[in-house]
Amino acid sequence: MEFLSSRLIIHPVDPPRSLAFYRDVLGLAIYREFPGGTVFFVGNGHLEVSARGGTRASPDLALWLQVRDLAESVAELRDRGAEIVREPRLEPWGLHEAWLADPDGIPIVLVQVPPDHPMRLDPRTP
Repeated sequence: MEFLSSRLIIHPVDPPRSLAFYRDVLGLAIYREFPGGTVFFVGNGHLEVSARGGTRASPDLALWLQVRDLAESVAELRDRGAEIVREPRLEPWGLHEAWLADPDGIPIVLVQVPPDHPMRLDPRTP
């Protein structure tokens, strides 16, 4: 089996509000639009905001977004009206993280990977 593409799909309680959040607050670029939905670029994947959900998001769902400069990203998001629910800090696993949430409460984790973190090291080199 071969997977050719992937996409996270959310069905927000208030689609216009969530669309504005992902487009204007997070500043995600639009990949494509269709009647009833918008697909955004998120790094090497896609996030689709479509239809209308009946309930809040599951607490088991989170959106993980890697950024180049966490402090700069947090400042830019604050300027756009985002509420940071947990300030940037170094986690025990070695990543710098800050948290916010979308209008339906979906956690969004902003991550900066330090230069010496194993995620940046090439395991093929001795």
